[in-house]
Amino acid sequence: MRTLHFGLRVTNPERSLAFYTAVGYEVVGSVPATPLGRLTMLKLPGDEFVSIELVHDPDGGETAVGTGLSHFVIKVESMAATLTELAARGIDTGAPGSPDGSDDFLTTWLTDPDGNRIELVQWPTGHPEGMSAADWSD
Repeated sequence: MRTLHFGLRVTNPERSLAFYTAVGYEVVGSVPATPLGRLTMLKLPGDEFVSIELVHDPDGGETAVGTGLSHFVIKVESMAATLTELAARGIDTGAPGSPDGSDDFLTTWLTDPDGNRIELVQWPTGHPEGMSAADWSD
């Protein structure tokens, strides 16, 4: 098994789509009317598959947003280059920090128009593409 994507409730699909495309996501497709509402499928340029599904239910209102998501994480190759690109697109981020005090393991945060938090991570040199049990071994 593996996670395919997650559905993220949004209050204004146009505003959210503008934000996520400015972050770097690409639209793969959309479904205008489902029992969940309007769906827009997004992926990052280097990914083969959809990773986010924006879900807009015009009848759900503001109360449907923010129901349980803490944050999600995007891996970046270069934190400095990514922050420069995001700033040029008008997206504010926090100052990067390092969880282990090194210069090549960096994280920072940004927030989408609906208040969802997104963590950007630059893995240290040689780190696998994702997290594994090795990240917690002694």
